[in-house]
Amino acid sequence: MTAVRLPEGLPRRVPVRQILCLLPLALVLVVAVQHRSVLVEGFGRLKSAEWPWLTAAVGATCLTWVAAAFTRQGAVMQRLPARRLLATQFAAGAANHLLPTGLGASAVNLRFMTVCGVPLARSSAALALYMLAESITRILLLLVLLIAFPGALHTGGLVPSSAVGPILLVAVAAVCVAVAVLLLVRRLRTAVFSFLRTALSEARSVHTRPARALALWGGSLAFPALQAAGLAAVGQALELPVPPVHIAVAYLAATLAVAAVPTPGGIGSVEAALVVALVAAGGPVAVATAVVLAYRIITVWLPLLPGALTLGALVRLKVI
Repeated sequence: MTAVRLPEGLPRRVPVRQILCLLPLALVLVVAVQHRSVLVEGFGRLKSAEWPWLTAAVGATCLTWVAAAFTRQGAVMQRLPARRLLATQFAAGAANHLLPTGLGASAVNLRFMTVCGVPLARSSAALALYMLAESITRILLLLVLLIAFPGALHTGGLVPSSAVGPILLVAVAAVCVAVAVLLLVRRLRTAVFSFLRTALSEARSVHTRPARALALWGGSLAFPALQAAGLAAVGQALELPVPPVHIAVAYLAATLAVAAVPTPGGIGSVEAALVVALVAAGGPVAVATAVVLAYRIITVWLPLLPGALTLGALVRLKVI
């Protein structure tokens, strides 16, 4: 057998980890170029804003990462390293704005828990429990605010009456197709039922520990509340003539409405829904647009580059 020698100029191994470190930065550049007009207009709006309120919005945004860290820890029995967990939530925020429908944050957190020694099945169950808790608390918070402030939002402005029927029809059809596929495909049915057993077991274990349950549900409630508070603070900074509680209701309604839209971080869809919701809450179109642009600059674009750098550093340090 004759040995084959590689040419000396060729690298013996592809530097996969180094490529992964640089990939988030490349994605940030691509997204920024695609949305450069939004960036220019958004930064322009910030010049005329009241800075104390903008500082409050930045503070609320930073606290959302703390709330997410608490919720992630509350969803799993094993204790996770606190500093690395918080850094991972910051990095996951950047990944979430670069990949569709929360896939970025889910992938980063799944990898982080696996590296920390949590088995893949339990990591996936913890991820599902996190998303379920966050969805439930977001819906409950919106319902409580709508009951307390029934005139906060004119829902007809969010969803035209002519669109209600088709939306319900599509939703019912999607559920029927999913159930049919689940019943007909045996392997899929077995995998889903196995996952559900693991998830229910993990959820029961978490709720036997009061500290874990408090972190899970407290963090899940704090996360959307802080996001809504950030938008309300930006509304005050730009003198939007809508009460802060009504702004919070508009935010929760808009984010729920676009939750299934598969765009990276909701970029584009969230802005449109927020403007419509703020107008439905009683705000002028021009001011509502300015508020949304400024809010997205603070919550998406300012943290995006440092978040991508953090993501690359965590990959290089093998934290994820």
